[in-house]
Formats: sequence, structure tokens, C-alpha cells
Amino acid sequence: MEARIVTLPGDGVGVEVVAEGVKVLRAVADRYEHRFTFEEALIGGCAMDATGSPLPDETLEACRRADAVLLGAVGGPRWADPSAKVRPEQGLLGLRQGLDLYANLRPVCPDPALQDGSPLRPERLDGVDLVVVRELTGGIYFGPRQEATAQSQAAYDTMVYTAGEVRRVAHVAFRLAGERQGKVTSVDKANVLAASRLWRRVVSDVAAEYPDVALEHTLVDAAAMHLLRRPADFDVILTANMFGDILTDEASMLAGSMGLLPSASLGEGRVGVYEPIHGSAPDIAGQGIANPLAAILSVALLLRHSLALEHEAQAVERAVKTVLAQGHRTPDIAPPGTQTVDTKRMGKLVVMAIMNDQ
Repeated sequence: MEARIVTLPGDGVGVEVVAEGVKVLRAVADRYEHRFTFEEALIGGCAMDATGSPLPDETLEACRRADAVLLGAVGGPRWADPSAKVRPEQGLLGLRQGLDLYANLRPVCPDPALQDGSPLRPERLDGVDLVVVRELTGGIYFGPRQEATAQSQAAYDTMVYTAGEVRRVAHVAFRLAGERQGKVTSVDKANVLAASRLWRRVVSDVAAEYPDVALEHTLVDAAAMHLLRRPADFDVILTANMFGDILTDEASMLAGSMGLLPSASLGEGRVGVYEPIHGSAPDIAGQGIANPLAAILSVALLLRHSLALEHEAQAVERAVKTVLAQGHRTPDIAPPGTQTVDTKRMGKLVVMAIMNDQ
């Protein structure tokens, strides 16, 4: 197979982890006789420094022409003024809107080799295998807003959803659940928010089209509690943009580190954006100690969802499990006092496992 992949390293550790993701993609191409070509483009703070825009037109056009996009992270102290009119995060929002990527998939399946790294007791993690499907282009991040100024006494952000926006992301969640354990937990705040009451009604309508998938509705505050009390009860969690943003950061602690969790942002077409859920981590950027496994597992999602290479995706996931089972750890997942490997070494170990995969 031939595929064109755009890489958007972005800022901070994004540059370091994307480099390891590309090495893994090259290994997959060599091992399974594919031809992947790569084009690097700017996004986030580095794009602002170079062009004045967090998402240059050239970047968006390159992504539209690509088969898939591998992204690192955006932001950092240099661009941290929350009152600034132009911010690195606008690059991500613009990319999602520009490619109409409305469904964000974030799988959470703690590796048994790392159960001691989670703040939860190991028995709480037994059987945990869930996916959060987060609506990505609507809700409070995109609704009407009024910015605060030095003189203003009020500011607002508005949660707006249409039935069509809810319906299309709900179909993603129900189709996914049909391939998994057959259960969707829809998370909202319908006891307070009008937008959530619309959300609940539309999700219930969609559920009628999937008689083999069970649906339950849960309020977001209860869902946050249950993710820690009984995480193994979840299969597919469907939720709105902001709720999903918060809950997936919480869910990352089930795995022990944000450095372990990948994500896929998908729409109707083939192209998707694949990125680790962690941020740019400016406190460790440039030190070579960032965990590349979330970016590498994002490569597996890229192979699966955009390139339809399921066997290769599973090979990458097996390679990560193999490396962890061998005891290799970056500092974020290493017990105190144990030996660690750096970012490049971890990437190399995964590449070696792929090349030796049977």
C-alpha cells in the first residue's frame, strides 16, 4: 500500500514523540512492504512564531491532501497568556473544524505490566477496556462567546448542539460498541443543561437503530466518580466536547500516565488526525525523557482507521506490550529508584519488537 502522511510535531515534547512515531511507521512499511511518504508542517506555537497563525493555510491544505495526520502537541509558556487573541490551541480547533473531524476516540486499556503505576488499586483495574467517544467540533468550545476585557464585568461561552451533530457522533459510538462489548454509556448533564437534554433525546433515538447495543444515560459528575469506583463496567463512553476533554484526562490515570494514551480524531472521510492525549510538557521538553508510547499507539490507530491495516496496527500494539513486559520504562511510568530508558531508546525498542514480530 502507498500512503501519504502529514506530520505536525508542534511544540515541546511533540517534536520528540512524533519523531519516534515516524520511526515506527517506517518500520511497519519495511516489515510489511508498504510505501509511506511523509510531509512535515507547522501547527501551534511554532507556527505562530513563523507565520503569525497557529494553523497556516499551507498546513490545512497539506492535511486535506493526506491519507492521515500524525500530531504531537501544541502550546507552552511562550504562548501562555490566556487573554491573547491568538493561541496555539486554536490550531487544533481549526484543524478539527477544517477537516470536519467530529469524533474523537480515546481507548483506555491498562497494561497488566503497569498496574502498579496507577493510583488505583490493581483489583480496580482488572478487566478495564473502554473507549471514550468525544464529540469534537461542537459544544462549548465552539459556541458563541464574549471574551473578558480589562473593563468587562462578564464573559461567557455557550454550549450549543444541533440534533445532527449529536446524531452523527452517536452513530460512531454505537457502531463501535457493536464491535466490542455492546454497551454505550452516554454522559451528559441533562438535569441542568438544555443542550444535554437535546443530547439525551437524540442519543436515545439513535439507540433504537442498534437493538443489540445497550444504552445507559449517566450524569457527568456520576460518570467521573464511577470511572474511579468501577471502571471495568464501561465499554463505550459517548459524551460532549468539554465533558470528554475532562473525563479522558481522568481516565488516563487508570493506565498510570498520560504518556500511554493515544487518540484518533475522525470524520466521514479517510483522513484522520492521530495524537497522544498528553500536552507539550514544557517542563521536560528537550530532555529526551518524554514517553513516546502514546504517540506510537496513536500510530496503531492511524494504521487501523485511516489506512485499514488492522494486522499492522495489532503488530504495533503487540510490540508496545512486549517492550513493557520486558520491563523497559520511561521516567513517567518507572517506580522510584528503577532504571529508565530515554525517548529514543523506547522508540528503538518498539521498532525492534515490530521487526521481530511473528
